Amino acid sequence: MLCVNVGGLAVTHVTLAPVYLTIGFPVVALVLCIMRIVWWWRLRPETLTEEEADDLLMRTTIVAGSFSIVVMAWAMTLHQYGGFYEQGHVAIFVAVTMTACIFCLTHLPVAAFLIAGIVLSVFLAVFMASGNRVFLAITVNTAFVTAMMVRNLVNNYRSFAELVASKAEASRLSDENARLAQTDSLTGLPSRRYFLSCLEETARICEAEQKRFALAVFDLDQFKPINDTYGHTVGDRVLAETGRRLAAFAGPDVTVARLGGDEFGVILHEPGAAHEAIAFCDRICTALQEPIRLNDIRVVTGCSCGLAKFPRAGHEAAALFDRADYALYHSKLHRRGATTLFSREHEDAIRAERAVETALRTADLSAEMELHYQPILDTATGAITFVEALARWTSPILGRVGPDRFVAAAERCGLVHGLTLLLLSKALADFRQFPAWVGLSFNLSAHDLVSPEAVQEIIATVRESGIDPRRLTLELTETALMRDFDQAKAGITSLRALGIKIALDDFGTGYSSLGYVHRLPLDKIKIDRSFMAGIDTEIGGSLISTIVSLCRNLGLDGIVEGVETAAQREAAQRQGCRYIQGYLIGRPMPLRDLLARLAQEPPPMRAADLEPLRLTA
Repeated sequence: MLCVNVGGLAVTHVTLAPVYLTIGFPVVALVLCIMRIVWWWRLRPETLTEEEADDLLMRTTIVAGSFSIVVMAWAMTLHQYGGFYEQGHVAIFVAVTMTACIFCLTHLPVAAFLIAGIVLSVFLAVFMASGNRVFLAITVNTAFVTAMMVRNLVNNYRSFAELVASKAEASRLSDENARLAQTDSLTGLPSRRYFLSCLEETARICEAEQKRFALAVFDLDQFKPINDTYGHTVGDRVLAETGRRLAAFAGPDVTVARLGGDEFGVILHEPGAAHEAIAFCDRICTALQEPIRLNDIRVVTGCSCGLAKFPRAGHEAAALFDRADYALYHSKLHRRGATTLFSREHEDAIRAERAVETALRTADLSAEMELHYQPILDTATGAITFVEALARWTSPILGRVGPDRFVAAAERCGLVHGLTLLLLSKALADFRQFPAWVGLSFNLSAHDLVSPEAVQEIIATVRESGIDPRRLTLELTETALMRDFDQAKAGITSLRALGIKIALDDFGTGYSSLGYVHRLPLDKIKIDRSFMAGIDTEIGGSLISTIVSLCRNLGLDGIVEGVETAAQREAAQRQGCRYIQGYLIGRPMPLRDLLARLAQEPPPMRAADLEPLRLTA
């Protein structure tokens, strides 16, 4: 704008004023303005710091003032040449140029005020001194317009400043909301959302740059009993202290976060060798296993870790997380309190599990599934009074698949409810052929007990079978109770209301069995087979005797599993065990073999000891 106006004024005086004024000055002004334009064009404001931006704005104000002085001096010099029209053009040039400069510098009012002050003071002094009424009127009009421009400039700048402030506040609130969304409020650690985003970004960068990193997932081993025993307030304080300890390991090369519940994640951006990464994770486990003192309460949480290294365990964030989680599961199952590195063996196990899942989805379960039965002996009568139904699957693709594998696969696939009903129907159909004094024991999945719909379907299946529910015992493990204790208790209550007996399986292997025995309406306790290994020792015998006494005092039937030798049977009887189960009594067998054996077994010698049982229509 300045170049155009200077050029226009110079043209009207080119034949009246000296060449240095009409050509020389405009050329110099043009060159300087072009240099200024190029400099601004190449500037990248988004790269500047606040101090650099402030310095540049100050320099702009100085340049604007300098230009206004020089251009005003040039215009006033040209005013001496020419007649009335040329002098009028000078007045118009000054007025228009000053107004345009003020408008263009709305967001830099210091420079605009400086230009207005310089130009208007010179303009008023020169044209009012001329005594010409036309020039005097132009001067007054220009001063009035300038005053209005300045007033509008102040208002516009105030609005502009408020807009900038509101955007800054909105940006601050947005950043704060983003920070809160990416921060766990309880522990102060980054949240799961932030962690997964960081994991994906790290995987992308390391894939492009051929770098390595590691993902570790930590889980507290003893957190649920703390919640159950002391309440959620203490549990929250334990998590907060765990987060504080974990935060001490964070740094430029280590990202930590809470993934949810009592699970935490760590990204090792520079993991080093495998043994170094494992040692680092073991140090975290050790730190998290240290006792926590909360006023008068002293709690101890275990901690296990699953570790997966990029790219060996996977190239994508989701795959890497799944493998770290699998390694964590392996740690909690086999190496509780330590770190497990995902390995080739784990990859093979995952593929095998997927093969089982695939075969299970396409299987004709009704034809491929069968039941074997293992007898339970009543030592007081010498008769088999119960049998436990155990599922067996022979796949035409995979061959014989163990129950631990296909039940877990059915739970992952969402097929377990259908599988439970199918096997229960088969077991109840076989049960019709049992002698009247023999009861049936059947295992429930953890997913069945916490599903109200599944519980109702089980009740309907039992009713439709026509079997007396009092002859049926449903076994459940602590896993079922840990998933949702309140729902599990409601399911047990519904089943017992029908007359079905409830047994707690694998008693003694979990951390809270006593709590469940106290809080649940149970009928039987099955003592885990691991106790039989040391039953002939003083401590082992005392443990069995204590559990049997507990059952007797609570009015529960105690069944000891894993009896494999005559010596173990004698030791169990000495400790007061009435019901025993194991290979010594009988291995799991097909229905025909069981019926053949039961046909050879005498009925109970003391029928009065047994509850009268009958078939219902």
